[in-house]
Amino acid sequence: MINCQDVKNGMCIKLDGHFYFVVEFLHVKPGKGNTIMRIKLKDVINGRVIDRTYQIGFKLEDVRIERRPYQFLYKEGESYIFMNQETYEQVPIEKELITGVDYLKEGDSVDVVSDASTETILFAELPVKVVLKVIYTEPGLRGDTATNTLKPAKLETDAEIRVPLFINEGELVEVDTRDGSYVGRVKA
Repeated sequence: MINCQDVKNGMCIKLDGHFYFVVEFLHVKPGKGNTIMRIKLKDVINGRVIDRTYQIGFKLEDVRIERRPYQFLYKEGESYIFMNQETYEQVPIEKELITGVDYLKEGDSVDVVSDASTETILFAELPVKVVLKVIYTEPGLRGDTATNTLKPAKLETDAEIRVPLFINEGELVEVDTRDGSYVGRVKA
């Protein structure tokens, strides 16, 4: 337990059975009355942001979290099996807990964030940018680089994104895993 005036950005706290990251905090001293803390919290699971106000001295339950690298091995039903790269322990993680799951391929490394005291996995996230191979798209024509027109392309993970007209099958592209947008072409 910590006092609410001791919170810092990035700290994880448990509130009403949910885990939250502190996004922003403000120490407010009004003209009359007691000093208060305004804290903006982001839900670890669904990303929803809430605002809370506390009197100075209010106790909050802080949570120690750990971020460890895991390697994706295979998919089994609705679970994805990952291996801890330090202990070689295999752990199933549900699809809903993985950010950017559509761009995940075998052997990829992800960061798994867990509660250190209970070993509960909070979420897993891919790197912001990944390099994937285009397995199908309509052929590009010479000179199709002047416009910003996009066409659909299927990637090796079966995800579909929109790429510029000059991208052809077999090329490597960089994809933003947060929104599935095309970032650029990668030279092999």
